[in-house]
Amino acid sequence: MPHRTVYEAKIEHLQILDEDGKLDKKLAKDTLTDDQVIHLYEQMRICRELDEIAFKLQRSGRMGTYPQNKGQEANAVGSALAMKKGVDWLVPAYRENAALFMHGLPMHFVLVYWMGDERGSKIPEGVNITPLSVPIGTHMLHATGIAWATKLRKEKDKAVITYFGDGATSEGDFHGAMNFASTMQVPVIFYCQNNQWAISVPREQQMNSQTVAQKALAYDMPTLQVDGNDVFAVFKAVKDARKRAIEGGGPSFIEAVTYRLGDHTTADDARRYRDPAEVEAWQGKDPLIRTRKYLEAQGVWDDKKQTALEERAKKIVTEVVKAAEGIETPHPTDFFNSMYAELPKDLIDQRDTMRTSSIGRNPSQIGLKAQPAETR
Repeated sequence: MPHRTVYEAKIEHLQILDEDGKLDKKLAKDTLTDDQVIHLYEQMRICRELDEIAFKLQRSGRMGTYPQNKGQEANAVGSALAMKKGVDWLVPAYRENAALFMHGLPMHFVLVYWMGDERGSKIPEGVNITPLSVPIGTHMLHATGIAWATKLRKEKDKAVITYFGDGATSEGDFHGAMNFASTMQVPVIFYCQNNQWAISVPREQQMNSQTVAQKALAYDMPTLQVDGNDVFAVFKAVKDARKRAIEGGGPSFIEAVTYRLGDHTTADDARRYRDPAEVEAWQGKDPLIRTRKYLEAQGVWDDKKQTALEERAKKIVTEVVKAAEGIETPHPTDFFNSMYAELPKDLIDQRDTMRTSSIGRNPSQIGLKAQPAETR
């Protein structure tokens, strides 16, 4: 036959908890208990409080540019719970705060980072998280490399998850990471938070594919689209992908359909390019509202518990801000001491003398010639 089909595929969409807080019990089987949902809801609410205060810090000149996580929190908490804390690696972009906190990053580190202090990127020992990544798409290569290392070391119960936005899938680094991960069959999960906007460019204008998930088909990678505002769907998708990864099934791709309720960053004004009706529609899909409706329907949440949570969130964030603003003044030697596990001799000389010792002691190294004493 001159013509035959050599490849067919379909993209499935997963939703377990709808916008009204109604649960598909069949799909929810073996996913989250009510206690776990309460925990995730609390983490989302605390993260939302941090967002609101960080916005005020920036507006009052106490912090630099800040990207709010508002509207996307279910992606962070659902995936974080599905990954194994202290074993798996999280490779974030910059809208996964709650996931980082759940895996051991002290909350004030995020504020310290956005205040312009690189000590916010000095991840504590034993916390398997890479620093926040502002360049779009580059960190996916790092995630693939970490996953490859775990495979080479035969660390069978370890997987990696990396987060990025829909805009990042238009970057060459994304395709390089996907191709390598698929070819080498490394245990990495590519988690795309499709929040509909790559800064001011809508998804429809920066790609011609009907879904983001279908991009993984080119790499023969298992792929799924989920409701990113549904903690149940996020948890199940990542749990299944992690199981496949640690069992030798290679990488997976998850497109989480969500929405950035705030501006791209505090340096942006989304009112200039977004339709207010679109924002209003997505506000009704807010993961916090949806999750609270579910908990109330289950009889495990009420106004009294909500008030207590909001008070606790305010207290926690107040302490976080205090810790961030109260960090001790950095010392010039920190620039050197935080660069390597073991500092090379030439950098030790630079640190101790506070001068570029290689130039000062050997000018010929940079093409200069020693001048006679009288001409110096």
